[in-house]
Parts: sequence; C-alpha cells; structure tokens
Amino acid sequence: MNRKLGWLAPAAVLLLPGAALADGDVSLALFTANNVWMMLAAGLVFIMHLGFACLESGLTRAKNTVNILFKNTFIICAGILTYWICGFNLMYPGEFNGFLGFAGFGLDPGPEGNTAAYADGGYTYWTDFLFQAMFAATAATIVSGAVAERVKLKSFMIFSTVFVGLVYTIAGSWKWGGGWLDGLGFYDFAGSTLVHSVGGWGALMGAVILGSRLGKYSKSGKMTPLPGSNMPMAAVGVFLLWLGWFGFNGGSVLSADPEATSRVLVTTCLAAAAGGVVSMFVSQFVAGKPDLSMALNGILAGLVGITAGADVTTPLSAVTIGAIAGGIVVGSVIFFDRIRIDDPVGAISVHLTCGIWGTLAVGIFSTNPEHTLWIQAIGVGAYGLFTATCAAALFFGLKVTMGIRVSEEEELEGLDLSEHGMHAYDVSGVGAGLEEVLARRPAPVRAPATHLATESS
Repeated sequence: MNRKLGWLAPAAVLLLPGAALADGDVSLALFTANNVWMMLAAGLVFIMHLGFACLESGLTRAKNTVNILFKNTFIICAGILTYWICGFNLMYPGEFNGFLGFAGFGLDPGPEGNTAAYADGGYTYWTDFLFQAMFAATAATIVSGAVAERVKLKSFMIFSTVFVGLVYTIAGSWKWGGGWLDGLGFYDFAGSTLVHSVGGWGALMGAVILGSRLGKYSKSGKMTPLPGSNMPMAAVGVFLLWLGWFGFNGGSVLSADPEATSRVLVTTCLAAAAGGVVSMFVSQFVAGKPDLSMALNGILAGLVGITAGADVTTPLSAVTIGAIAGGIVVGSVIFFDRIRIDDPVGAISVHLTCGIWGTLAVGIFSTNPEHTLWIQAIGVGAYGLFTATCAAALFFGLKVTMGIRVSEEEELEGLDLSEHGMHAYDVSGVGAGLEEVLARRPAPVRAPATHLATESS
C-alpha cells in the first residue's frame, strides 16, 4: 500500500459509524470516535456551569455577585469529588434491589472498562464517569439560584454536598441505574426529571423554608420587583447554557451515532427556539411590554421540556413541547410570586414546572408506543415525593442546628461583604482617579462677557 495514502483506510473506517470487525466487535476506529464525542459532550455540559454562574449573577443584585459565583464554583468542585467518592457507584450499582445499591467507594474500571467491550463500544469507563459527574453537579446548581441573596454560605455548601452525593444519585439509580422505575417503563432520556425536576424540588423546598428576600413582598401581599444587576451577563449565561445543552442531550445518545445524535440536536434546538418565542409573546401580553428575563427563561424552559424525550419526538412535536413550556414558565413565575415564594432567577419555574411538563410530554408525543402518560406520571410523583422529602429534611436539619438564613443586617448589606469581605465590582478608584485628573487640569480660560456678546451679534 502507498504510504502516503495509507491513512485513508483507518480514516474511512472512522467516518463510517457502522463499521465493525468481522467477528461483530466494534472497530477500534468507531470506539475512538464514540469516545471522543462523549468527551466533547462532557466538556459542553461543563460549560453549562459557566452559563449558570453568568445567569444567576446577572439576575441577582450586584451586592451578592461574589456569593453567587463562589457557590457555583464550589458546587462543581464538590460535585465532582463526591461523585468520585461514592456518587457514581450509588447511581450505577450494578446488581441491586431496584431502590438502593452501592458498588463501593472510588473508581474501578475493571479489566474491560477501557475497551470496546464496555458500554457496547460507546465510551470508556473514565469517560462515563466524567460525563455523568457533570450532570450530577447541575442538580445542585439549580438550587443555588432559587435560594440566592439570603442563604448562609456554609449551610448551602453542606446541603449541596449531601444533595449531589446522596439524594441525586440514589434517585438516579431508579431509572438510569436500572432500578424499579426503569423496569416499570418510565422514560427520561437526558433528565427533565432526573436532573431538572430533582434540582427543582430542592429549589422549591429551599425557597419555602428560607422565606422571601427582605422587601420582596409587602404585608398586603404586593410584590416589589428586585431587578437583576446585569442583563447582558444573564443573556450570555442563557446562550452558554443553550450551547452546553447540545452536549447534555446530544451526549445522552451515549455514542457518536450520526442519525440519533443529529436528530437529538435538532429537536433540542427547535424546542429552545419555540420556548423563547412563545414566552416573548405571552409575557408581552401579560405585562404590556416585552420582558427579556422571561424570554431568556422561555429558552431554558424549552430546553428543559425537550430533555426527557429529545430522541423519541419528531421536529413538530419538539416545537410543540417547547412552545407549551415557554407559555408554562411565564404562568409559573407569576403563580409563585402570587403565593409569595421568592425565586430570584425563576429556577423553580424553569426546572421543576417545565421538567414535569417535559416528562409527561413523553407519554403524549413519543414515537414509541410503550411510553405511556400513566407511567410517566408515576415517575414524576415518585421523584417529587423522594426529592422534596430529602431536601426539606436537609434544610430543616440545617435550620435547627446552624441556621440557613443570614441576618437582616447582612442581607441588606449584601452577602458579598458579609460572607466574603469583598465586592464584585471595585469602583472605588474610578471616582478618585477622575478627581485627580480634574485637579491637575488647568482652569479653562473664559472670554469676557462683552466679547461673547459681540461675537454672538
């Protein structure tokens, strides 16, 4: 074979996802391609944490920006470590009773973990862990936004560590780990319930137990808007999340299968666009003017809604699911404000309300007749009961032991200063520098008034 053309043979195999060895095993080239895509997808999901950090800091007040960013930084670090210690093996315990299992501490790929024999050649054991660890931390990030601007930092750090390490992983084993809901036929492709509703239930319990921010609601029940500090940052956050969702849903195909992956990306994108457009019109109808924050949350609502069934819906169904989610999120935000549940970023409405809708939508729009609305509802109810109970127990336990809410003085001052002793934006030198420049500048020479009058005449 010509050496200069010799690379074409493995490249051709790499570009043919159906290529396999004669004995039926997945080819090395296909195994490599699958694994590369899954590693890239893990990176895209990681980018979502930057998106959450931008969104939450943009939709909250400037005096709490450092606190928001610190919590998001802690969550991804703690989430990865707890998933390494025990989370991965709680969520994927192998043989277990369907409700709770544990395969041991740490990571162990075994003799076939990094070969094509693992996961049907879709990825290696290490890539599997990395991809799933990115998902785990996302659930706690959802809680962060809903309890922003009044939760004690140390209490939240303890909550998020336990929530990711134990609650999310045990619940996840019921479906993705081959547990009882998986045997029942419950379906959640990439986590409308397993990730978003689980995080949403935690967010709801936290917001209820913490109470609203000072000044948010009057005694008469009137709601006072507490606008975010940086809408450009919020918009950047949403577009980063949209980008990350290509890995979140696209990677959930669990291989680089060209038809399945590209289809999922299309349904994901269509649902997001439909959610954004509908939320724009609905919010304008309700408020009289277009609301950017509602439009941004409408995009996220469409993304959350399609996540459960992105691989089993047609493009038209994806648009319908996203559009309905875009309308639901506006109504949900208004509803929670009316019952005085304060959620600074709309996390409960986006992730819980639309996560429930997206999961139920599988039973309505799925191209697989085995997916039924009744089974989907059972799954939604089971996850809601378990997660809400665990989250409430955690928050109540922290409340009676170390407290979960900062003092009124600290809240009014801002958590950046009270919890961290710093500000996100140092503008102290701007005014001083301007004063110094003006002091050095010579006084302007002004013409006599008579001269001005002569010139003007």
